[in-house]
Amino acid sequence: MFEKVLIANRGEIAIRVMRACRELDIESVAIYSDADATSLYTNYADESYPLGNPSPAKSYLNIDKIINIALESGADAIHPGYGFLAENSKFGEECEKNGIKLIGPSGEVINQMGDKITSKALMKKAGVPVIEGTPEGVTDIEEAKEIAAQIGYPVIVKASAGGGGIGMRAVYQEDELVRAIESTQSVASTNFGDSTVFIEKYLE
Repeated sequence: MFEKVLIANRGEIAIRVMRACRELDIESVAIYSDADATSLYTNYADESYPLGNPSPAKSYLNIDKIINIALESGADAIHPGYGFLAENSKFGEECEKNGIKLIGPSGEVINQMGDKITSKALMKKAGVPVIEGTPEGVTDIEEAKEIAAQIGYPVIVKASAGGGGIGMRAVYQEDELVRAIESTQSVASTNFGDSTVFIEKYLE
């Protein structure tokens, strides 16, 4: 059993994990960006450490900073919640290197399932029915328009590395597609450090 767990997430997700830790008599460690300094979860935890910059890329996605806080606080495990670093195999590798247990799947499984395009290809290969869509990331807008037309509107643009529903955009007609792709790429880059997006049929 762990003695102290750092929760590498924020808000309601962090509180859920902290509540479970409390029930198991495990100490919890919160991390917070400047934007979350007065959030409920920072007070709910047994200990709280600042990440600084409110940008997710420089706070909740900053692997080195989070590992250093885990070591400084004496946490023997990290729970990533979902989204942010929950699907980042490099984070798992860094935890392992520093003798910290990552509560979650192995780096290999994260690599396979953390990327929606890769996981969809694996499922297809295994004979699991999948929703029609682009087999790779969208790189050409004109090609994306052709594919969306073939699939038939509405379609959905998704961040391949995404989690927690972040960055998904439903598109009902062609003139919305370019803006949806650009918006999702921006959100994906900021939240997951990977701007790869793909398109698939949207099931309302």
